[in-house]
Amino acid sequence: MINQPDQIIGTSPAFLDLMDKVSRAAPLDRPLLVVGERGTGKEMIAARLHFLSQRWNQVFQKMNCAALAPTLLESELFGYEPGAFTGARNRRAGRFEAADKGSLFLDEIGTMAMQAQEKLLRVIEYGEFERVGGTDTVKVDVRVVGATNIDLPAAADAGQFRHDLLDRLAFDVITVPPLRERPEDIMLLASHFGMAMARELEWLTFPGFSKAATDQMMDHSWPGNIRELKNVVERAVYCAWDGEAPVCGLVFDPFDSPYRPASEHAVPVPKHALPTTPKEQGSAESTATPTDLKEAVRDYERQLLQQALEKNRFNQRTTARDLNISYDQLRHALKKHQLIGS
Repeated sequence: MINQPDQIIGTSPAFLDLMDKVSRAAPLDRPLLVVGERGTGKEMIAARLHFLSQRWNQVFQKMNCAALAPTLLESELFGYEPGAFTGARNRRAGRFEAADKGSLFLDEIGTMAMQAQEKLLRVIEYGEFERVGGTDTVKVDVRVVGATNIDLPAAADAGQFRHDLLDRLAFDVITVPPLRERPEDIMLLASHFGMAMARELEWLTFPGFSKAATDQMMDHSWPGNIRELKNVVERAVYCAWDGEAPVCGLVFDPFDSPYRPASEHAVPVPKHALPTTPKEQGSAESTATPTDLKEAVRDYERQLLQQALEKNRFNQRTTARDLNISYDQLRHALKKHQLIGS
């Protein structure tokens, strides 16, 4: 039995352009990369590429490259022979053999170790490999679709990803737009998730969302994209209890609580930003008290970002590590404050 992918929903121009590219790329029997922020639905796009291809009635294998240690990743992908390592008593086929004649989706492909990258390049190029601990050549016919939320060309320039593998994978790159670039789809998706949750709760009808909730969802930047939207909607629906009134009371941050443990990684206030003398303190109290808290926080966040960028010579990955946030979070913050182009 062939498992079809989940429904992909959208009407926005960015979404329709994406679907058009997927439909044109799917029949071509070439490796592809699906790139996008977390929560944008890269696995669903990969599944669509498979089920619109000539391999649609064959197996669609999925594997998260970040979920396994480098030593385990290689044996999981290519299998192993008896005695290849401690505990390897029998021959085991890997994901490539399991996906023969079908497609293999490699999520988080940018985290793959160099040794595994070398073997992956060979199997994509020649359709053959050796199991771990073996010498016999195994031939397979597999279409590889990789996905990542990191900048692979930058990773290759930094020596963290093979340029030749990147060239081989990137016959074409399908970039999934973030939800903030698909405003027309926000309420369409919210209603879809809301109705599904209402059915799960056995409500007779789904009353929709209040105007305040709708405005909140339309104004939110959705750094977690569709996955975040689904969580926000389902939380609000199950907290609404009866489903008789339009859903409101959205909670965007479920960790927000007066009892939340203090963070060990809080960003300290720069010393130069604090008044040091009583006179300066008095002056600060009288002239620098913010009249708009959100604007003051926004200005301070922009200042911290600018200082961190300068400190790290505008290397965004180093800056993200310095601020103890993810690369995607940094990129979103930089775009929000117009410190980089959109």
